[in-house]
Amino acid sequence: MPRATQHTMQRNTQRPLVLAGSLALLMGAAGLAQAADDRLATERLDEVLIQASDFGFQTFEEIEAKRGGRFEVEGWLDDEWQAEVSFDPASGESLREERKRRDGGAWGLSEAEVRDAMALAVAEGLAEFEEIQADRDGRVEIEGYDVDGRELEVKSRDGEVVEVEHD
Repeated sequence: MPRATQHTMQRNTQRPLVLAGSLALLMGAAGLAQAADDRLATERLDEVLIQASDFGFQTFEEIEAKRGGRFEVEGWLDDEWQAEVSFDPASGESLREERKRRDGGAWGLSEAEVRDAMALAVAEGLAEFEEIQADRDGRVEIEGYDVDGRELEVKSRDGEVVEVEHD
């Protein structure tokens, strides 16, 4: 077989492999981008807290990252009104609001306590967060990812880490 024909056949058999490899790489990158879409970098916590406080939140029960960089905050506006609000950080607008009048008084974390809990989680390797949750007993759970994209969950109470889980 002539050398030119041999070279062309070899190149033609490699082309599907290169295309398949490129396609797999693009699909993997798209999957990562989609997975990362419902996370926020830990540096964006201040932005979230400022927008939520401007809305009127006094204490925080839950902060959750949503698709498209949006986030949802659940907490208390005062001692009677509990709220759950979805925010669009790009426009600064609330997208969905739900308020309930409740007896028993407000509970949750102050802005400073949220920041302190996040600082503890960052010290444990957290780079992006999906959710911050507080319970009535003062336990805080922060779920997210480290710089390598591995799942990480940090639990704290009274300003101290009580458990760290890597998945």
